[in-house]
Amino acid sequence: MGGAVADEGPTGVKAPDGGWGWAVLLGCFVITGFSYAFPKAVSVFFKELMLEFGIGYSDTAWISSILLAMLYGTGPLCSVCVNRFGCRPVMLVGGLLASLGMVAASFCRSVIELYLTTGVLTGLGLALNFQPSLIMLNRYFNKRRPMANGLAAAGSPVFLCALSPLGQLLQDQYGWRGGFLILGGLLLNCCACAALMRPLEAPRGAGAGAPQRPARRLLDLSVFRDRGFVIYAAAASIMVLGLFVPPVFVVSYAKDLGVPDTRAAFLLTVLGFVDIFARPAAGFLAGLPKVRPYSVYLFSFAMFFNGFTDLAGSTAGDYGGLAVFCVFFGISYGMVGALQFEVLMAIVGTHTFSSAIGLVLLLEAIAVLIGPPSGGRLLDATHVYQYVFILAGAEVLAASLVLLLGNFFCIGRKPAGAATEGQGPQPPADNRDGVDSREVEHFLKAEPEKQGEVAHTPETSV
Repeated sequence: MGGAVADEGPTGVKAPDGGWGWAVLLGCFVITGFSYAFPKAVSVFFKELMLEFGIGYSDTAWISSILLAMLYGTGPLCSVCVNRFGCRPVMLVGGLLASLGMVAASFCRSVIELYLTTGVLTGLGLALNFQPSLIMLNRYFNKRRPMANGLAAAGSPVFLCALSPLGQLLQDQYGWRGGFLILGGLLLNCCACAALMRPLEAPRGAGAGAPQRPARRLLDLSVFRDRGFVIYAAAASIMVLGLFVPPVFVVSYAKDLGVPDTRAAFLLTVLGFVDIFARPAAGFLAGLPKVRPYSVYLFSFAMFFNGFTDLAGSTAGDYGGLAVFCVFFGISYGMVGALQFEVLMAIVGTHTFSSAIGLVLLLEAIAVLIGPPSGGRLLDATHVYQYVFILAGAEVLAASLVLLLGNFFCIGRKPAGAATEGQGPQPPADNRDGVDSREVEHFLKAEPEKQGEVAHTPETSV
């Protein structure tokens, strides 16, 4: 089986679906907010950095790009660290690195030093917090996991709405150096969140008869033998090519239509406000008993909805049209954000999730570095914003079709013998895979859940 997380807890421990899990959810909410909102919030300081160092916007934009690249591209490294040392120690070190990076950045004398401190150090620190927090959330929630994922994902728009005005206030009051120093102190809250990630403990007297776990793997590449994971990874990589493009260009699109700067910037506020409510709502929807077995199709629909919204947004000819686009984009974007890791958890299960998420983030890192720049080159060549939105929409639509058709043709249709495989008498979940077989959501399955437990199938395990 896959590589186990070091602080995964003893064999046979059932996900509590509450209790201390709510504290873990709170920590995951904060970590998700810092991880996704911080690269965008730092952009508030770009104008002052340009004046300080005499550089252009493209030079300062590399700070956010390096932050995102570290967040996504260090996925396998995070997997190795988590599988070797456990979630809580890795997150504590990550919180210290994230804070140290911003504090050191406040003393920088060149933009290269900013790349190394704010970009590399802070980016690595956030990465070492983000991935383990999702792993622990997966450990603490089973039946309520879709709802928990939706609530945790809501941290991104909430923190974006909070950190951007806070960054502007700090810059006005203390300058960019003082602002970076205070933000560095704020990132120490990641260490507090890490302290919340308490490993699950077995009931007293349950450890004697527990089976031994297989040897841990630092990075379990066997997930690539899982057809569901391969299809998911391919779809997610294609999706990321176009997913982040519209928010990057929508404000410039509005200005190109003659909209004043303040009204144009308000479009992102509309998008973020809708996103705050869309993510928990999508999580609650995915957690409904009749919907959850088909979460992959719901995720595919979310991507299709997002791609179609991009295509429709390309026809907007005034501010009202772009405002309507931002509303529907916020809904679809929130659905994608709430479902993406829930579906991955359902595919690979607890035992391989720590490796699977690292590999997926690495693949997405490549797409993140290609997507927005390719949209910018298309805009430079054509000077038509509609083409950028059409390209982004086509990429996300293609991703939804890859996931939908790949699931239907490669996974959904199984040989006749596979349909009955595993339906005979089986030993209890505690005696097979322990807590893992209970926590894996029944994804791409043929038989219903029984008594709250989920039967392993060849599609949900390696």
